[in-house]
Amino acid sequence: MVDRPAHIPRPPHAYLPGVNARHPEDWFEEIKTSVGPQTPLEALHLTLAWQAGLDYFDAGYFWECHEVLEAVWLQTPEWSAERDMAQALIQLANARIKIRMQRPNAARRLCDMVLAHLARCPMGLPVLGLERPKMERLVQETLILIDQ
Repeated sequence: MVDRPAHIPRPPHAYLPGVNARHPEDWFEEIKTSVGPQTPLEALHLTLAWQAGLDYFDAGYFWECHEVLEAVWLQTPEWSAERDMAQALIQLANARIKIRMQRPNAARRLCDMVLAHLARCPMGLPVLGLERPKMERLVQETLILIDQ
């Protein structure tokens, strides 16, 4: 999705519930505090939290992606395209986790939820720096992964 900024720390491993150790509670604190009530809506996609979430998704750190993007999602107004886009990426990361956990039905349900969020985002206009068609392609790639 994005070129990896050098300042984004990567965890030592991708956490998978029930398989390996969870990261310490404070591991993502610096990233998550890069966004807050003072962050303007139009700058959310420039925060370390959003950039780290994109980087983690691309690198296969799906639980970690969800963890840091939640901080961004909390700062989006209800019923906004930004909230839908943030939720779409969080749930897409969750779908990828479910694939790794061999829970294909849960992954499919999450993909349906992602598509519903994306349907509320404008076509042809970036939301949080992401274009709806690109996100829809990621959903299709995820559905293909489920069937492999």
